[in-house]
Amino acid sequence: MGQVQLHTNATSLSGEINIPGDKSISHRAVMFGAIANGTTTVTNFLLGDDCLSTISCFRKLGVVIEQDVNTVTIYGKGLEGLTESSDILDVGNSGTTIRLLMGILAGRPFHNVLVGDHSIGRRPMTRVVKPLSLMGAKIDGKKQGEFTPISIRGGELTAMEYTLPVASAQVKSSILFAGLQADGTTTIHEPAKTRDHTERMIRQFGGKVESEGLTVTINGGQSLTASHVNVPGDISSAAFFLVAGAIVPNSKILLKNVGLNPTRTGIIDVMKAMGADITIVPNDSEQFEPTGDIIIKTSELVGTTIEGDMIPRLIDEIPILALLATQANGKTVIKDAHELKVKETNRIDTVVNELSKLGASIEATEDGMVICGKSTLNSGEVSSHGDHRIGMMLAVAALITKGEVILEDAEAISVSYPQFFQDLNNLLR
Repeated sequence: MGQVQLHTNATSLSGEINIPGDKSISHRAVMFGAIANGTTTVTNFLLGDDCLSTISCFRKLGVVIEQDVNTVTIYGKGLEGLTESSDILDVGNSGTTIRLLMGILAGRPFHNVLVGDHSIGRRPMTRVVKPLSLMGAKIDGKKQGEFTPISIRGGELTAMEYTLPVASAQVKSSILFAGLQADGTTTIHEPAKTRDHTERMIRQFGGKVESEGLTVTINGGQSLTASHVNVPGDISSAAFFLVAGAIVPNSKILLKNVGLNPTRTGIIDVMKAMGADITIVPNDSEQFEPTGDIIIKTSELVGTTIEGDMIPRLIDEIPILALLATQANGKTVIKDAHELKVKETNRIDTVVNELSKLGASIEATEDGMVICGKSTLNSGEVSSHGDHRIGMMLAVAALITKGEVILEDAEAISVSYPQFFQDLNNLLR
């Protein structure tokens, strides 16, 4: 795809979209299906590059996995059925794949090497290497395990009590996977509540895990049983259309079957606080994850402050919220978002630099950014820098620019939303 010319100066967005499957849940469904006993089916699976990397890694570990459109069938053999890969495990661009997979491999008595793309090579792994090493795994890598390639030899693990230095669902989940295999009870304390998809899925596959406040506890030695997972639409993908519907004139969009896990709905809370016209219709059918339809209409917006415990509930949505803030009256302040610096890009600097090219009034701070609205956005050449969420944010920004916008590295969007441009074009009126 490379360089694309984006649609600009849209006059209206209207219609409905079935949001693609949740990336976090799709990853985990494959992982739990692989380590459970029996055949697991996953429907509405996200066929993005990241999730396909997870499938590829587990196939190399001896798990038979079939794909039919967006349905995936996993023939699980239990944790004991995993085998040492004869090849390096390549996670591509997926931080979720490498960090959660390390937790699974920590308890397996064989050796594997994990690598990823250039972006993964810059992302910190010590936050996972340290706790897994404390439990007994033998892990090494560049700069004492800080960066890939990561070498991991698993084996017998000992349970522990651990306090996360940063609020990270990936780190928590990695330790939970290790805790499933450890001798004893593993207890994790979080500094702030993070997404709980792993805990919900452990229960979905017949396991037991206790959550109380900011503490999660799991007993080792558990066996999991295959299940069916119907993946809800990804609220992180829906976020781009929520913002588009709010800022493009004369718009009304219906987003179908969106995951409404309360650890992920910070985007909705913040948009409502800014004055967005959002209606939620919950789905009453019983699922392990809450879902519903969301209606968004063009809105008159005001600035706000996004900080503290809200940040983990919308960390992936901050790039698109920064764009929303450029169209709100007054100042929006985003802080306590240090984690943005260790995503696919340094998202603080990248968001500020790219939106500035289009004329936004936005400044970076040490832990976030300050945006002054309401700004008129103009033509320019911008880049995703290989970051899917930056790419989609810029495509939405182009909808309200006066003049041509060229996006470099547009192919990065396929990481989480391969049909993004098709869905966007279908809304244009």
